[in-house]
Amino acid sequence: MLRFHRNEQIPYMRQEQRKKQIAILGSTGSIGTQALQVIAEHPDRFEARILTANNRWELLAQQARQFKPAAVVIANEDHYPTLRQALSDLPIAVYAGADALCQVVESAEVDMVLTAMVGFAGLPPTIAAIRAGKPIALANKETMVVAGELINGLCREHGVPILPVDSEHSAIFQSLMGEVSPIDKIILTASGGPFRTFTREQLADVTPAMALRHPNWDMGAKITIDSASMMNKGFEVIEAKWLFNVEPERIQVVVHPQSVVHSAVQFADGAVKAQLGVPDMRVPIQLAFSFPERLQSSFERLDWFSMHDLTFERPDTERFRCLALAYEALHQGGNAPCIVNAANEIVNRAFLEERCAFLEMPAIIERTLQQTSFIKQPTYEDYLATDAEARRIAASLLSPQ
Repeated sequence: MLRFHRNEQIPYMRQEQRKKQIAILGSTGSIGTQALQVIAEHPDRFEARILTANNRWELLAQQARQFKPAAVVIANEDHYPTLRQALSDLPIAVYAGADALCQVVESAEVDMVLTAMVGFAGLPPTIAAIRAGKPIALANKETMVVAGELINGLCREHGVPILPVDSEHSAIFQSLMGEVSPIDKIILTASGGPFRTFTREQLADVTPAMALRHPNWDMGAKITIDSASMMNKGFEVIEAKWLFNVEPERIQVVVHPQSVVHSAVQFADGAVKAQLGVPDMRVPIQLAFSFPERLQSSFERLDWFSMHDLTFERPDTERFRCLALAYEALHQGGNAPCIVNAANEIVNRAFLEERCAFLEMPAIIERTLQQTSFIKQPTYEDYLATDAEARRIAASLLSPQ
């Protein structure tokens, strides 16, 4: 595994004179749109080379007109004719389909790939980018959740660094900069979501509209629901294990409702280093783009005199069973995290569509984990098969409407 905090190990990441050409996989989502804001703030340093979207072709067309990428990709091929027509007056190549996502990241002109797609769909293009030797700015946590061991092996093989974009993993990364001592413990902070104080009885009546109102962060629907169930934090535990080469026992989740301390690292002598800031994803995005430099920005600064209380609590894994399931899958190893991820994608969507109750989600995920074929040392093909099998099982476990 690459030790990200040792700058001397990735000298080719240092900023060259020419603008860094960035491919954004998922440019119309929350991370993708904020990444474009970072690029707009530093037009002398970065250019959007490739932009992609799944369904939102109108916004993708608007982004293409503003940022003039070399190419755009719409994953849903049904939107290809409309998108191509919308951009017919511009010298921008227009592609469609999942295969095109993998092909465009291999372009020789691309210097970095921001993986901001949501879900398992982000895995194949991330692997393609790594095999093409492209540094990865990782915002698609499912890549490491599903296939962390495989991804780390590919990164070693191709000499590719991964720069974390999740605010928590970026905070850990920043806390490790310059350190040579081993990690004693990772403190992974969590907001607790909108239902932190709800009883189990109250959780039974949670609606999608309620779950989509996150108290601190503005995210897409899927991640916001995962935050409400604390599955998002469970996935971040799995991601941290693979990114920073630590055992699950050394990763402690701490509920911090104010979202000021983004995460921390404790060392052998008991010292703790943490990264603090306002809840703004543009900060970790910009750092991933510019590392090892820190660029000036116009982003909001932390006001120390407005912070009256910073509180920290133990997570309740009885009420928020998804967090416990993530730890269980991580301990089980093999394709278990892939199973949990696939089942979660099914129940997350079902909950949003009011086909699944909030408390049914962890129950279905657990039953899917028990019923899906376990593979101790999965290959890439095994991950694909596991994802398909777990999705079928999870879907079959949904209550009939």
